[in-house]
Amino acid sequence: MTEQSGVITIHQMRLHRCEGCLAACGRERRAALSSTPRPLIRTKLLKRARRNPYSPPHATTKEHFPAKMAESAPPTPPDNNAPPMPWFGMDIGGTLTKLVYFEPRETNRRELDKETEVLKNIRRYLTRNSAYGKTGRRDVHLQMENVTIRGRRGTLHFIRFPTSEVGAFLQLARSKGMADLVNTIYATGGGAYKFEEDFIKEVNMRLSKMDELDALIAGVLYVDSMNPRECYYWAPPDEQPVHQLPSDTPPYLEAALSQYVRKPYDFSCPYPFLLVNIGSGVSLLVVNGPDNYYRVSGTSLGGGTFLGLCCLLTGCSSFEEAISLAASGDNTTVDKLVRDIYGGDYARFGLPGDLVASSFGQMCSADRRAKVSREDLARATLVTITNNIGSIARLCACNERVERVVFCGNFLRVNPLSMKLLSYAMSYWSRGALKALFLEHEGYFGAVGCLLHLDAENHKKLRNRTPPTGDAAHADR
Repeated sequence: MTEQSGVITIHQMRLHRCEGCLAACGRERRAALSSTPRPLIRTKLLKRARRNPYSPPHATTKEHFPAKMAESAPPTPPDNNAPPMPWFGMDIGGTLTKLVYFEPRETNRRELDKETEVLKNIRRYLTRNSAYGKTGRRDVHLQMENVTIRGRRGTLHFIRFPTSEVGAFLQLARSKGMADLVNTIYATGGGAYKFEEDFIKEVNMRLSKMDELDALIAGVLYVDSMNPRECYYWAPPDEQPVHQLPSDTPPYLEAALSQYVRKPYDFSCPYPFLLVNIGSGVSLLVVNGPDNYYRVSGTSLGGGTFLGLCCLLTGCSSFEEAISLAASGDNTTVDKLVRDIYGGDYARFGLPGDLVASSFGQMCSADRRAKVSREDLARATLVTITNNIGSIARLCACNERVERVVFCGNFLRVNPLSMKLLSYAMSYWSRGALKALFLEHEGYFGAVGCLLHLDAENHKKLRNRTPPTGDAAHADR
């Protein structure tokens, strides 16, 4: 690997510990695989991808979780050629900027000789505060201890601030002397392009830009490997599929969703899995390994659609306000249900009477429009979006023969209402066979992926792979 002064990167990253992962089993395993003809490797991937799509997952208990990788894996020798501290990864989104900072547990002699008081001041400022100005926040509850990066043990800190405040961040970086230590930061998101000139002009820093999906997947796999409680799902306490629960309460209302509780999920052997990234729009990717994924579908009806429609229909001005309105709304005054058409269940096809038959179907009536509230309109909009995403995710999982479906994206950050609605949609459309899985460090995976950036030559080889043919193409697409 060619090192460049001040570039944040990582050596010898162990992304996962499952036997299906082709990149995490050590040098001996990789050497053995490299001697195997590629058609054979792809055939194995294809067989793994063709498992029964709706086999019920095994029950999970706390005893089933493996020990943290950071504690079980042998320590990696420190990388003496690593760039100088501090180490950051950035995801500059349209609304929110996410910053991940690595704080080493111990200071080595080179840092004492070269970085002196400047580095100490930066560390003190970032780690002793949970708020920076009026809008910057460090999510202390997400802090990860005892992680290893480039042979160094330390702590990951997760910081966020509105993208509109990037100028204030640059002033802070300049005042703390950050530019004297680091001249390049790996970054992703649209803001990595939009604000590139500002970084150069204000603090003489270069943004080395990463592909958003590469960074996202690398971040997901790394954080989960370090945190066995990262993955979870929402379900009723008795685990009975929601489509079988006898109830007179429509499943989209708070009375039904309040029964859902958060439960841990063992994601230690993840491959293959479907990753549903919900941002302004939605992308669905099949992930067969750290460097083996492909996009299978998407929809333009995502978080941006929800916020845009809520702004039009309710006059709200922010995502937080839209979610707050939806939390106290009743979509059944807006949507037309099966019972509104049939007077009850449509038994022949197993459609319960409280299922939405037509989103916003009641709004054809002037009388209904006159009585509907802003909260009801926001709730109906959220139900429409989550039902659509859940249905598409289930179809893609079935088509690709994938058993695990993971939802991520800033649409879900601090948004349990949408998670519960997605959980209902996935359980209903799959008849209880599929769970909607979620991740604790939602919103920060792109920034983590930037912090863990691999060398450019490796990424170049992956991008320039010769496309496979036949069955192997289905596995590697």
